[in-house]
Amino acid sequence: MKTAYLKSLLVAAFCLFAVTGRAEMPEIVLSMNGHKITAEVARTDPDRAQGLMHRRMLPENRGMLFVFTDITLHGMWMMNTYIPLSVAFLDSNGVIINIADMEPHTRNSHTATRPAKYALETNQGWFKKRDIKPGAKVEGLTQAPPPK
Repeated sequence: MKTAYLKSLLVAAFCLFAVTGRAEMPEIVLSMNGHKITAEVARTDPDRAQGLMHRRMLPENRGMLFVFTDITLHGMWMMNTYIPLSVAFLDSNGVIINIADMEPHTRNSHTATRPAKYALETNQGWFKKRDIKPGAKVEGLTQAPPPK
């Protein structure tokens, strides 16, 4: 009986992976100006490419941290993304370079204005509601696993 249950559980996990196209990403808690956000960490090429695509909602105080292998002018777009998002590009010290609002299902590129090591996506307006602006420091990035 236990073996059949474990096999069923493994099949269900495999199906979930096949449908979502990825395994669960690690999560870390970040803070800025006293505000906390729990972020999934996209550190591999497939996870960075998938991002928040195909999701229908993002809970408040949740986001996705993109950890890049190179420090350069990274850009984000919203193809197949249903949720309006804001993205903050961060330098290697965790300082916010710039923040851009992004509309769902668009191919407009939103780019860092200086070379960035990270990008943090949140629900649109999350940074503005908390008066978090370029120059603010994001704490907790040392918890992020390194990029692959």
